[in-house]
Amino acid sequence: DNVQGILVNIFGGIMRCDIVAEGIVAAAKEMDISVPLVVRLEGTNVDLGKKILNESGLAILSADNLDDAARKIVAQVKEAA
Repeated sequence: DNVQGILVNIFGGIMRCDIVAEGIVAAAKEMDISVPLVVRLEGTNVDLGKKILNESGLAILSADNLDDAARKIVAQVKEAA
């Protein structure tokens, strides 16, 4: 009950970012997440991973780097409060 937002930071070297993105989307749908979710992906197939997140129809924000992700999740949590 105390979770106010979720930030996922993935550097996908061996694991491809598109596979990670598919897992995040599937989990978000299954869990019916009601808090802001920001995802930063970096590594193999990062563009495809971001596309999967952006086209999921879910309220998932994509971030370009860790600083961007931190700023976005803080802003989203403040906005939701």
